[in-house]
Amino acid sequence: MTAHTPHTPPFRDRRLPFAKRIDDLLSRLTLDEKIGFLHQFTPAVERLGIAAFRTGQEALHGVAWMGPATVFPQAVGLGATWNTDLVRRIGEAVSKEARAMRARDDRVGLNVWSPTVNLLRHPLWGRGEEGYSEDPHLTSALATAYTRGLRGDHPVYWRTAPVLKHWLAHNNETGRDVTSSSVRPRVLNEYDLRAFRATVEAGATAGVMPAYNLVNGRPNHVSPYLREHLRTWTDEDLLVCSDAGAPSNLVDSEHYFDTHEEATAAALLAGVDSFTDHGTDSSKITARVRGALDRGLLTEADLDTAVRRQLSVRFRLGEFDPEYDPHALTGDFDTPAHRALAQEAAEQAVVLLKNSTGLLPLAPDTRLAVVGLLADECKLDWYSGTLIHRSTPLEGLYERFGAQRVEFAEGVDRILLKTSAGAFLYVPEADADEEVRGAEGALDPALLAGRTDLPALTAGPAGTELALVDWGEGVLTLRAPDGRYLSVAGDGRVRAAADQPGGWVVQETFRLEPHANGHLLRHIGTGHHVSVAADGVRVAEADPEVFEVIVVERGEDAVAGVAARADAVLVVAGNDPHINGRETEDRTTLALPAHQERLVRAARAANPNTVLALVSAYPYAVDATALPAVLWTSHGGQAAGTALARVLAGDVSPAGRLPQTWYAADADLPDLLDYDVIGGRQTYLYFEGTPLFPFGHGLSYAAFSYAGLATRTANDALHVSFTVTNTGDMTADEVPQVYARAVDPTVPRPRRELLAHDRVRLEPGERRELSFEVPLSAFDFWDVARGGWRREPGAYEVLAGASSEDVRLRATLLLDGEPAAPRPVLRHGLAAADFDEQRGVAIVDRTKTSGDAVTAAGGSGELLYRACDFGAGSTEVTVTVAGEGTVEVSPDGGPVSAVLTSKAAGSGPYDYRTLTAQLTAEGVRDVRVGLRGPLRLAHVGFSG
Repeated sequence: MTAHTPHTPPFRDRRLPFAKRIDDLLSRLTLDEKIGFLHQFTPAVERLGIAAFRTGQEALHGVAWMGPATVFPQAVGLGATWNTDLVRRIGEAVSKEARAMRARDDRVGLNVWSPTVNLLRHPLWGRGEEGYSEDPHLTSALATAYTRGLRGDHPVYWRTAPVLKHWLAHNNETGRDVTSSSVRPRVLNEYDLRAFRATVEAGATAGVMPAYNLVNGRPNHVSPYLREHLRTWTDEDLLVCSDAGAPSNLVDSEHYFDTHEEATAAALLAGVDSFTDHGTDSSKITARVRGALDRGLLTEADLDTAVRRQLSVRFRLGEFDPEYDPHALTGDFDTPAHRALAQEAAEQAVVLLKNSTGLLPLAPDTRLAVVGLLADECKLDWYSGTLIHRSTPLEGLYERFGAQRVEFAEGVDRILLKTSAGAFLYVPEADADEEVRGAEGALDPALLAGRTDLPALTAGPAGTELALVDWGEGVLTLRAPDGRYLSVAGDGRVRAAADQPGGWVVQETFRLEPHANGHLLRHIGTGHHVSVAADGVRVAEADPEVFEVIVVERGEDAVAGVAARADAVLVVAGNDPHINGRETEDRTTLALPAHQERLVRAARAANPNTVLALVSAYPYAVDATALPAVLWTSHGGQAAGTALARVLAGDVSPAGRLPQTWYAADADLPDLLDYDVIGGRQTYLYFEGTPLFPFGHGLSYAAFSYAGLATRTANDALHVSFTVTNTGDMTADEVPQVYARAVDPTVPRPRRELLAHDRVRLEPGERRELSFEVPLSAFDFWDVARGGWRREPGAYEVLAGASSEDVRLRATLLLDGEPAAPRPVLRHGLAAADFDEQRGVAIVDRTKTSGDAVTAAGGSGELLYRACDFGAGSTEVTVTVAGEGTVEVSPDGGPVSAVLTSKAAGSGPYDYRTLTAQLTAEGVRDVRVGLRGPLRLAHVGFSG
């Protein structure tokens, strides 16, 4: 036994395993102290020498919100690198900077809420910039790499403790806290859970964060999947941290529970361990926990389970062994290595979508026109740190080609705003320093206030020319000549005060609304119109000013002028990450905003050698027919401009690959809330149309040949090998991709599915053999008839190539498996949610704690269950239903054989009853079930 001195309690004894130390510490905490541990901001326990602790530090592509830090490309840009080694190194750099920043500012947390592993199922999702890919394999590979970098390599102590976001099936901002994602069992297991599972099983994840939405009618914060799936994937004590405000949503917006005590208890019992609610004020959460204890909804043992999980993370972070923490003295911050890594990442994220005439790379002596709204911008998103270094495309091209060979036109519309009294809006001169929003850091940047130290706009005989940008859907920004954006602070006055649009509620966007013979100017953030008074310009509920918009210069005219004088034109178009597509706001269209379409057309009309560079957080449906070259990159962080310039000049051959399908038109898209990727034929896995650019697509300045595909199976794995040769004349990266498809499946399977990939650098003429090992479980699918995984025996095609559509090599192999078996419906009946096909049906919660039921989403729905084995015969059908409506049961899709009507008026959605009717069926037959009315169906049973 280990002896302890009175001054060394066991929880301080590093010779003991963490579990025993946590047991000891838990035994010393009072009930009130344990309750305090459940809020995001855990208070210190001074009598035990335990410091305060905060869960949560944003670190998606650099340490965010806490002031200056190295800023890497957005997560979707890191997804475009397809480079796990690079992403791991970025994770290492970010975690080292977190440690270094914490050493001088203890507000910086080490429990980092990154990465986001939500799949990019729908390109209109406002937060698509935060994810890696639409594909589970690629997402989990990159997320695993990032978490390993964040965690560090020490076998005991972690550099930071990463938490995966956002559990589960979360791809819409529209009504995100009240909408339910209907996720059938196959989609749940084959798609949404897969990315989380592989990342957790890799062993570098400290926990997860549930999402705001509901899944199958039940809020993610009380999801049984936390227990049934997540916690079965690892022996580690995973810490589940709520999303901000989500615990209160369970009552306030979702109305899932009647009281906050019930909601808090249910979330804790489901597996939420840390409650992020009401900012730094823990009093409401702790009061709710005490109330739940008083009502018998929770026990102290329940609290112990949650507190143990937090303590497990804190012990792993070295908090209780500071003298032995190998990361305690980490000081790497803004190092030359980190700057070089940011540039490497930005270069590797550039995707060459088209280069039909060989215009790229540009010749060294090219006279270049650089135009577009993003040409001289280095945009940040909500989860960025503050820039220490900054490189815009224009700056990068000046540096690379020389300022004398580059001419710039931004393409803004330059306007004057004239009042009804004949005066003009005027921006007074001011000593506007270079204050940058969020430069000092903030635990909650949503609370940062606008500037009130600058003079408000006035109206007078001499007006100020404003730069107007229409970002789409009529959302405008107005910028003064000194570069400051018109903004509205808390006092309602309009000032030229913001360095960039930003904030949780953006205060720099406006709309021009036709009115009488002019326009009203509505400020979007407040919803009020701009008015002009003697004491200046403000927003107000009354007396809106009617403005005449006088266009001094149209953006397309300026663009056409510089384009005509150049050898080639670069149009840099895209989005501002705070406008029209961001957290809380989905996009409504794939189309490039009309203002930017005008600029592209003007450049192309003036000069056929026009290159379009899209710098954006998501895909666009652009007409590239008349353009010889098109590139895409995400907002690339601090080195974005240098990276793009080096790619355009041919210093680096582009090798980024699209991490999601680029669709050709809005008509190709499913409804944003349709989460059935199988039935809705979504993503490259199931989409049957012709994309604008396919998943995995990306061109190079070099050329590559593929040869010698060989496959073999051994030890429950598929071994794939082939060679890739650089047949071009420059060193370049290639991204070989391995896909598979079932040749003759009996259920809908992916058209092709990514199994493996690599990113390799090859010298001209270099040939390399690549080998991949894929577990045979990758060929399994979720069989709803048996409620588990099954590998279908038969032929599978293995495809190797440069994208999901650019297949260079094929081979067919035969795999053993388990043949399909009919559903034993006489023994088990049919779980309603285990359908094969559906139309007009949503999955909902059977109870508030577990189980699924189905309901007709629009008053009428159809379900199909294939191959139901009635054996010698059935004579009776029984349905388990709640609510009012009718269930129609029809074997083989013939005439309705049984109609069962529920008239349970006034009953609740969880008040189930059974209804029985005669039904004759024998042998193996398909069964169709019709739902009429708002009832819920949980189960269909048959008996002889």
